[in-house]
Amino acid sequence: MDWLTTVDHKKIGILYLIAGGIFFLMGGIEAILIRIQLLYPDQKIFFGDTFNQLTTMHGTTMIFLAAMPVIFCFMNAIVPLQIGARDVAFPFVNALGFWLFFFGGLLLNTSWFLGGAPAAGWTAYPPLAGIIDPSGVFKGVDFYVLGLQIAGLGTLIGGINFLVTIINMRAPGMTYMRMPMFTWTAFITSLLILFAFPAITVGLVELMFDRIFSGAFFDVAKGGNPVLWEHLFWIFGHPEVYILILPAFGIVSDVVSTFSRKRLFGYSSMVFATALIGFLGFMVWAHHMFTTGIGPVGDAIFGVATMAIAVPTGVKIFNWLFTLWGGQIRFTTANIFATAFIPTFVMGGVTGVMLAVPAADFQYHDTYFVVAHFHYVIVGGLVLGLFAASYYWWPKMFGRMLNETLGKIHFWTFFIGFHMTFFPQHFLGLMGMPRRVFTYQPGVGLEQGNFISTIGAFLMGIGTIIFLINIFASLRRPMDAPADPWDARTLEWTIPSPPPEYNFKQTPLVRGYDAFWKEKMAGNKEMTPAEPIGSIHMPSPSILPFLMSVGLFIAGYGFMYHTYIVSILGIGMTLICMLFRSVYDDHGFHIEPEELNDKGAKA
Repeated sequence: MDWLTTVDHKKIGILYLIAGGIFFLMGGIEAILIRIQLLYPDQKIFFGDTFNQLTTMHGTTMIFLAAMPVIFCFMNAIVPLQIGARDVAFPFVNALGFWLFFFGGLLLNTSWFLGGAPAAGWTAYPPLAGIIDPSGVFKGVDFYVLGLQIAGLGTLIGGINFLVTIINMRAPGMTYMRMPMFTWTAFITSLLILFAFPAITVGLVELMFDRIFSGAFFDVAKGGNPVLWEHLFWIFGHPEVYILILPAFGIVSDVVSTFSRKRLFGYSSMVFATALIGFLGFMVWAHHMFTTGIGPVGDAIFGVATMAIAVPTGVKIFNWLFTLWGGQIRFTTANIFATAFIPTFVMGGVTGVMLAVPAADFQYHDTYFVVAHFHYVIVGGLVLGLFAASYYWWPKMFGRMLNETLGKIHFWTFFIGFHMTFFPQHFLGLMGMPRRVFTYQPGVGLEQGNFISTIGAFLMGIGTIIFLINIFASLRRPMDAPADPWDARTLEWTIPSPPPEYNFKQTPLVRGYDAFWKEKMAGNKEMTPAEPIGSIHMPSPSILPFLMSVGLFIAGYGFMYHTYIVSILGIGMTLICMLFRSVYDDHGFHIEPEELNDKGAKA
């Protein structure tokens, strides 16, 4: 019950990690099944609609239900600590965001057992996504539409919460240009969520009207236009790529700086480069649509805008390299993942610039070259960044260190497996192998690349299993991680591991960038407090976020099966919870100075 009712941002971060980790494993299993089918030509293991369901669910799960929540895990667990805050701005809304995401993802995945998963691709393009099974059994895309609306609502309110937290709840002296890079990237990511998610929400509502209420948004026969969906999807979908990768940039910045024992090189240029990437990310969506016939002017504008993003990204790459240059580098597991991220992400970026050339994109489009590019950015970028974050912040979140030897075995199996999987796919694409197709003919030169690719996928799977073994082994150890195991630079390392419920006994006074390092250089063992010890206000736990999300979960099934009494009951349940929240004035509770730990009492 403690976990169902919690509004503590650190516990919600752990909930995001568990849920995102489970979905990550599901998406990984789907990927391995796809690669088993493509191991040899003309295989008939997972073919036809089954293969389409696997590719659709793999993409949808990994993007919306695995990558996003693990990012939110670290934003929840670390950002309030990095800015010296006791909590997020809206703890109740934070819990609601998690449960909405969780039940949206659960709704989507129950499709496997209720007639079949969606099979229209993770981008769900109409008219394919508009096909309705007359028998009423196959409702795959309905699950997609309703599941993502519920999960997306959770992400949107989560993003708003972090914007308000970072703007309003920084410790005294924590100006914007003293915030750690991870907090900056979380801030810009939250802005992107605020502006990008409404577009996909509108698209999903329109698709829902087409499918469930016989609407005509994307149905050509009724005067609709399927290209409208592509615009709505990619106006969201391209900023989404930066929503995913920017937090990884922040993680790598913090990790590389800590393990080089150096201030991040060119901090202010990193901040402006991050902001510029976020801004330009909204101006390039149609590079996914060069082949839809938007014309040479549109193609040229979006091609040039896409190439422009390479400039601020290049600034970041060189700043990381200059941070490492001349530093006292320690190759801990976290730092190996962070430094391996740099060349791998560059490879993904280079193929991105190739795809930004409209004339070339006409050749690359819908081949495995695009699959290779996308995975080099998301797996070679984001996933390596998230693994770096896991090894770096694990002791802070759980009070236990992960095993470094197992970590290095995990890195090498995963890293080698990753390049084995996706490097050959560039060449498969250039040889003409189309994406999303469940077989290929023998004798046309595609066998070797596909075979190597599948072996690599198994190696990545083994690497992930080693990571899980490392986690379970660490859970059996006592919680004895020191407050600052890495000799780090930022505020989260000034408090015990794991942090107490109230984070900081006394709000710290920030006197410069890399606040903790500045105090260390001044010969201080801990932060100078900005306030005397006093009673600390804490929010009360609540079961309402959980029940509100269950209500929408139930309503989703009612809409899908046209049983509107169920929808009314589900939405009614959510509205009653909202009413309770509105009329019951919950003042929370206070932790008094004498209740703080002994050390706090002495101080």
